[in-house]
Amino acid sequence: MAPHHEPVLASTRTELAALLADARRDDRQIGFVPTMGALHEGHASLMRVARKHVGDGPVVVSIFVNPMQFGSGEDLDRYPRTLDADLVICGEEGVDVVFAPSVEEMYPHGVPASDREPDGVTVVPAPALADILEGEVRPGHFRGVLTVVAKLFGLVRPDVAVFGQKDYQQLALIRRMAEDLCMGVEVIGAETRRDPDGLAMSSRNRYLSPEEREHALSLSRALRRAQATGFEGADHALAAARAELREAHGVDLDYLVITAADLGRLPDEVLPGTEGRILIAARVGSTRLIDNLPITLGNKGDN
Repeated sequence: MAPHHEPVLASTRTELAALLADARRDDRQIGFVPTMGALHEGHASLMRVARKHVGDGPVVVSIFVNPMQFGSGEDLDRYPRTLDADLVICGEEGVDVVFAPSVEEMYPHGVPASDREPDGVTVVPAPALADILEGEVRPGHFRGVLTVVAKLFGLVRPDVAVFGQKDYQQLALIRRMAEDLCMGVEVIGAETRRDPDGLAMSSRNRYLSPEEREHALSLSRALRRAQATGFEGADHALAAARAELREAHGVDLDYLVITAADLGRLPDEVLPGTEGRILIAARVGSTRLIDNLPITLGNKGDN
């Protein structure tokens, strides 16, 4: 399978295995980009990163809206499903295989509940890192994410898997899972792609009305103001971000935090040059958006 040609669509495990058999026999590297579809330039950039890492090996994109990671009252039913348009984007990026399974194909014994112990169906339990930030707002979400990604890793058996840094907590948890469970896949975090106005690219952006999109720009502006103020310490940076959000309209904040780069707690004494992460989640209208940026901190004790 050479790059820069129309992808082959697989909808079953058997079809996927057959399409990747030659690459495995020839010991070519396999690149993988898991998605829920509704693809955009951010996803396309992940495909390009995968291609860069595997050369003439196959790049596989999965398109699967995973019901296990959606909680009660979330947007599973209205999550955009645009397979025909997604295949066009994959073709433009030289993807070799698109794996678009049904729910029954991925969960032949039924979809486990994300928020309670399963009844006879194996799931991947999430570590404590899954209980903060997104996990606190969306209980059980990351158990659903880790379970489906583990399934996909088992089916594709990639050498390299590429995820966007916009879902920074997800990226950290998948890296941890791949390392802890000896999955033999290199998990790469690709930089968040943004529209010219600064809004982080997301499949959910299409839910925003023009007015709501204008309101949503306050999220990235708040992060940039914090980033520019990081030398004054975490408290000053957070205050700068909150000041930006106070000027915004139609934004219902879930959280705004600065953590260590690994999402752990900052030390009591932060040395100048300490690398951290500032993360935000908010609802704009009925649409929930997340974003984050790296931040370099000064001495917290100087605040």
